[in-house]
Amino acid sequence: MGPDNIAFDRRRAMLAIGSLAAWPVHAQGTEGAWPHKAARIINPFPVGSGPDGLSRLIADKLGRHWGKPVVVENRPGGNGFIAIQAFKRGAADGTSMIQLDNVHIAAYPHLFKHLPYQVDKDFSILLPLFRNYFFVCVPQRSSYQTIGDLIADARARPGQLHYGSWSVGNPVHLGSALLESLTSTVMEHVVYKETSQLYQGVANGELSFALGSLGTAGPLMRAGKLRFLAVAAPQRIAGFKNVPTVSESGGPADYVVTGWNAIAVHPGTPAAVQDKIRNDIRQALTGPDVEDKFSAFGYESYRSTAAEFHQFIADESQRFGAVIRQAAITLD
Repeated sequence: MGPDNIAFDRRRAMLAIGSLAAWPVHAQGTEGAWPHKAARIINPFPVGSGPDGLSRLIADKLGRHWGKPVVVENRPGGNGFIAIQAFKRGAADGTSMIQLDNVHIAAYPHLFKHLPYQVDKDFSILLPLFRNYFFVCVPQRSSYQTIGDLIADARARPGQLHYGSWSVGNPVHLGSALLESLTSTVMEHVVYKETSQLYQGVANGELSFALGSLGTAGPLMRAGKLRFLAVAAPQRIAGFKNVPTVSESGGPADYVVTGWNAIAVHPGTPAAVQDKIRNDIRQALTGPDVEDKFSAFGYESYRSTAAEFHQFIADESQRFGAVIRQAAITLD
């Protein structure tokens, strides 16, 4: 390691120490301090995933700040319903939190006729943790050089182009269905069991394309097995300035496909506690350790007021609902 790198690491260490020093830890046992017991963050994501890694980073910071343990409980599977049911059985004092993604909040209410939860009644959504945009991924040797090429081929060969995702109703599936709708094309959706199989399917040429994040498709892109044809974002992404947006690449204007995660508590949680959790998590989402995590998975910080975020959720729900109705997608 050269002297420049050593100096850089020292600066990062000092930033991290300064961040912690500016965020005083509550003394355990302080009269009236919340929380009075251990807290938990339940999430529906598998251990080792990007959202799981971020929740563990947050839990560690909150635990040191609050002077009480904050544990992460992974309850993957069942479309997130296993985690949600565990959360609903938890305490309504703020010590039971849940990490959700956009499909749980904005898409599933339109996909399921009999959903085992109600977003407005079962969750008080505090704040977003991050968001990320999806790239249009094609095989490295694909003949497509632009999104315009892909759309032209889809129109010339209805039903013969294949795109993939890991389930029905996830952002990658719905984002691809949105592309079909906006371009008046018909393509075939192929479901894979795991994300690793999905992007290997792109690399092998089994799929014409798939939407993918930096965290899921990035390893095969860096290995030269697939290409990022465009990004479904309002503007080009930092670190990938050579990758055009979908609209710049001959696709529909304003085509955006994003994923995001949020933290929620029980609606019965006292307002002052909700405010404290919201503010403390915002503070936990600062520092070079968080920047490293975001960079590794292609996440970006998403800060907003509570009112702005709830309006964003309403807009997302409306957008997902329109795509689901157009594609006649249902899960029960």
